[in-house]
Amino acid sequence: MASDFTVFLGEMMRRPNEVRAIAPSSAAVARKMTEGVELTTGPVVEIGPGTGSFTRAILDRGVAPERLTLVELNPRFCEELRRKFPGVTVFNCPAQEIEKLGLTDISMVISGVPVLAQPQVQRDVVGRAFNVMAPDGVFVQITYSANAPIPMQTQAEMGITARKRGTIWANLPPARVFEFRRKVQ
Repeated sequence: MASDFTVFLGEMMRRPNEVRAIAPSSAAVARKMTEGVELTTGPVVEIGPGTGSFTRAILDRGVAPERLTLVELNPRFCEELRRKFPGVTVFNCPAQEIEKLGLTDISMVISGVPVLAQPQVQRDVVGRAFNVMAPDGVFVQITYSANAPIPMQTQAEMGITARKRGTIWANLPPARVFEFRRKVQ
């Protein structure tokens, strides 16, 4: 059985346009990304789970597998995720198709999908996720930038606000975690 890093490295070499990180996320990043997920009651969706470091942290925080849906573009990663996390629903499709999954009132979306400097991806991924999220739902995003991965002007257009959860130095490269919520009217 191949290690997560071996699978990750193999897919990074085979599909460099799909696998953008240079290594799987650390356990410290996974803990920061999944903070508060145990307090949610609705569906939880992870987009771009890769080899499942955030998935493991979500389940370790007590989220039942049947509440968790994974959306992953890479077919090899999907195979590994289904094998490692029985009971979790895994879709092999782009994150932009989140509205087609039949989920509503999603409590939290945890995203490993790179959205920095990609305005169309920001709107297609984050915007569509908010279309199926509960009114108080939270979208959590990893980035390697010091600033929020969605610029303030785009946040205003989308009706969302960002809050930095923290910087995790124990990751390659160091990561920042931001959460996005709907603006309070």
